[in-house]
Order: sequence, then C-alpha cells, then structure tokens
Amino acid sequence: MPTASRRSWTLPAAREMLAEVRRRTELSVQEAEKLLQQRDAALEGSPERASLETTLRQVVSHWVRSMEALGVEVKGLWLIDFDNGEGYYCWRWPEGELAYFHGYDEGFSGRVRIQ
Repeated sequence: MPTASRRSWTLPAAREMLAEVRRRTELSVQEAEKLLQQRDAALEGSPERASLETTLRQVVSHWVRSMEALGVEVKGLWLIDFDNGEGYYCWRWPEGELAYFHGYDEGFSGRVRIQ
C-alpha cells in the first residue's frame, strides 16, 4: 500500500530530477566519507570522535531533508524512491541512471530493471 506521498512521478520527470538528486547525494556522500575517515582516526570515546559522529548524523539528516524537499521518498542511506502511483522508481548511490522499479509491497530486494 502506498504511503502518503508529496508527488506522483512520471518516468521522464523522475529521470530529469535524478541529476539534482545525484548532485546533492554526491556532496553529502563526500562529506560523510571525510567525516568517517576523521572519526575512525579519533580515539574511541574521545570528545573529538563524539563530535564527528554528531556532525555525521547532521550530514545524513540534512541529506534526508534535502531529498524530501525534492518530493522523493528516502528509504535508506543514499537510497530513494520516486512514487509513480503504481509503485516506485528506485535509485541508490552511486547508480548512474534511474533504471529500476518495484511495487509497493516488494521493496528494494524486489526491484526489477525498467524496460
């Protein structure tokens, strides 16, 4: 069953929006990877490590809000769906194109390539 969605997407509109989704996601991924490297270099239990973990959570939260502002549904870390009224066009980082679909009940594991 579909969840309350802000927008119903056609495939051409979703593919057009993907450029912005990828741009925003790439920036967030780069920032998160940098923070993860710094966090892993910090001592376990140190204030520096705790601060880096907080900042990392903020980066992910900002990405989620950014995706929701575009009208897409966040389904996981760097994973989004475009609701089309019959299911979802599904994309995850770092895929280069919007090439998968799954029904409302199948989820990510049930996605199939769009023909």
